[in-house]
Amino acid sequence: MIKTSPNKKLISLKRQPLVLIIFSSISFFLILLRLIFLQLINYESFKKMSDENRIRLIASQPIRGRILDKNGNVLADSRVKYSLIVKPQSVNKSNWEKHKLSIADLLNVDSKVIQTKYFEGLKNQKLSVTILDDLNVDQLIKFKENEDNLFSFEIATKLIRNYPYKSVAAHAIGYTQPITEAEYKFLSKKGYKLNDLIGRTGIEYVYEDFIRGEWGGEMVEVNSLGKFQRSLGIKPSKQGNDIELTIDMNLQLVAEKVLKDKKAGAIIVMDPRDGAIRAISSKPTFDLNFFSKDFKSEKEYNELFNSPEKPLFNRALNAYDPGSVWKIVTALAGLESGKFPIDTMLETKSCITYGSQCFREHNDLGFGVIGYEDALRVSSNTFFYQVGYGVGVDEIYKVSKKLGFNALSGIEISEQENIGLVANSEWAIEGRGWGEPGRTPWVPEDIASMSIGQFVVQVTPIQIARAYAVIANGGYLVTPYLVKKDAENLSNQKRIKLDIDPNNIELIKRGLRKVVESGTGASMNYGVSNLPPVSGKTGTAEDGEGGLDHAWFVCFTPSENSELLVVAFAQNTPGGGSVHALPMARQILNVWNEKK
Repeated sequence: MIKTSPNKKLISLKRQPLVLIIFSSISFFLILLRLIFLQLINYESFKKMSDENRIRLIASQPIRGRILDKNGNVLADSRVKYSLIVKPQSVNKSNWEKHKLSIADLLNVDSKVIQTKYFEGLKNQKLSVTILDDLNVDQLIKFKENEDNLFSFEIATKLIRNYPYKSVAAHAIGYTQPITEAEYKFLSKKGYKLNDLIGRTGIEYVYEDFIRGEWGGEMVEVNSLGKFQRSLGIKPSKQGNDIELTIDMNLQLVAEKVLKDKKAGAIIVMDPRDGAIRAISSKPTFDLNFFSKDFKSEKEYNELFNSPEKPLFNRALNAYDPGSVWKIVTALAGLESGKFPIDTMLETKSCITYGSQCFREHNDLGFGVIGYEDALRVSSNTFFYQVGYGVGVDEIYKVSKKLGFNALSGIEISEQENIGLVANSEWAIEGRGWGEPGRTPWVPEDIASMSIGQFVVQVTPIQIARAYAVIANGGYLVTPYLVKKDAENLSNQKRIKLDIDPNNIELIKRGLRKVVESGTGASMNYGVSNLPPVSGKTGTAEDGEGGLDHAWFVCFTPSENSELLVVAFAQNTPGGGSVHALPMARQILNVWNEKK
């Protein structure tokens, strides 16, 4: 056994106070640092956390602004949706069976469905479960009359976007959807709440900041148990601004109607003087209220998003072969180049050979020796083959660019727009968009096709409207627009005076008048009375994608000092523009003339 000496014990006892002092000092220093961190460095952060535990915000949803037509008709607004809900975790089980059977009988709901939703809510620990979505007025009244005996159930309210005309002008108006979690990360900085609505397409999307409004709410103080103590103030929600469109519902409704018997197509009605859109329609269309539903069946979803008919696709702003409505471009190229002046007379034939192919006249005979006006009147192919081949592809391309082709139109809903295609020699040398540079040269067959709007030309109905507006208004390229502007803003709207000889424009205009007077568009005069003089052009176009022919008709009225322009397009509807597209335009002009 080893004994510890008295001296060592004494030294150990003397060191204990020193160790204690050092330990206490370090502990005190650490506590001091922590206090400094809490009270000084991180004061604001912890104060915020404390306030959030003490203060609650009861958010108040803003009412989204309305979308109106030019006459004040409501195209989009907000309405309160009433839903029947149950809070599974709060249900008094002794009364549940009685209440379940009562609500099933009262509102004609299968009690098994109610029970299933209730059990699913319990299983998944949901705070509330929707039993019936979007109650009608009768259901709401019945519930309110029996509310005292149905306290297992509640009515929940929610503001939703509402479209009174359902599918009318759907592509132009657009729709809203809740924001996603990913979007919330950056949209929260702009005042959005999780699952807040945001415009996805059309006017709803483009004018989102103007329409949406601002959230408000009441700040309340609660105690440690979460019970209300007092109100700290109310900030009312700010309603969004209404927006007025240039659309005229009288014309919009007839534009929708004339497309009903067509497989697909588009109508554009525009004021050629300034580009104001009076109607814009695309078929197939869709019910905008679909996006306001909380529950969407798989069948409904597939019919909209996975349908081969593509109802979400805006055909008014997408590109197709224009056929003979393109001939005004070839005509202006001939006139502006100086190679085929105003007094040009050409012999039309049964067919003309370019390259290895004989390009036929549509009547297989020819129309003799004719000039521009009669070439437009009878829509001669061989006349325009000769003009197009004579001036060359780049001259046609140059004029087409002046008329607004191969570019966005400037309409607000450009996210839906296609710039189309107008071929040129550089495009061919670079590979035509699919081949290797230098391996896909320009060939004679291309220019023949291009001259009458086939194969290497793809244009949109809105581009056709702009080009024909140049003829109607005497030489100005307008920018189409959907939102009504005051005089100051309208003066900023692009209206470009084109560097095109006014005499050439007048020649084209006279030819288009003859089309309706005695040419391919003469049926415009059938069954109508008191209609001002109309100028126009028919078109039948082969589908470059291999489908059935397209039918086109473009017109403006009155022929002088024009006030209205119509583009009627029937996709994959064989039979000719005069048979299928012209009657659509005629109905629209009749309504316009009556309402005027």
